[in-house]
Amino acid sequence: MNSIKATARTTGLLYLIMFITAPLSILLVSANLIVPGDAATTANNIMASEGIFRLGIAGHLVVLLLDLGISVLLYVILKPVNKTLALIAMVSRLVMTAMRGINLLNYFIVLQLLNGAGFLSVFDTNQINALVMVFLNAFDKGFSLDLVFFSLHLFFVGYLVYKSGFFPKILGILLLIAFAGYFTDSLTGILFPDFKQMVSSIVMIPNTLAELAFTLWLLIKGVNVEKWEKHVKESIKA
Repeated sequence: MNSIKATARTTGLLYLIMFITAPLSILLVSANLIVPGDAATTANNIMASEGIFRLGIAGHLVVLLLDLGISVLLYVILKPVNKTLALIAMVSRLVMTAMRGINLLNYFIVLQLLNGAGFLSVFDTNQINALVMVFLNAFDKGFSLDLVFFSLHLFFVGYLVYKSGFFPKILGILLLIAFAGYFTDSLTGILFPDFKQMVSSIVMIPNTLAELAFTLWLLIKGVNVEKWEKHVKESIKA
């Protein structure tokens, strides 16, 4: 059963890679290329730095693959506590991953618009630039939708971590706080978009601290194998 500690540390490693890759993928595009409210400059930036834009897409794809691995590995770790809730947590994250994959199509559409395909000749430059901004904004808004499912994932993971006994309860509490932060952020983006940036900046610190603490614990300590095995034996008896 010591393999469960290796599984936990593998999960922590995937989380750590995601902590590095995800922000870089976002910053490569949003910070370097997108100028809010300026469609022409944004389009010119992307055409001039298409390689950076494509690198951002590649980074997002890596994050999606990491999400798939983390979803399954967390299920393996947490299912002895409650198999049904662990399954809900896994499916919630997988739904989020699928939504983000679909959302990434917006970036590919942007590239198609700017690469000057013949059938786009019916649009003038200003119209194409405006369409580019529409799809970039759609990508941004898509995060507010998939955060609902990520929040649900964090709620059940936080609860299971708290109840497990093979993780410190404080980690579960931090993850539940992160659930509240992400869920509030998501609803604000959907219902009150003008306040989205403010709310995101407020919840960013507790959200990041919770996920980073969980990541480091998985990577360094893993799980308490004895208590994990106890849950396994109890689940078999049940």
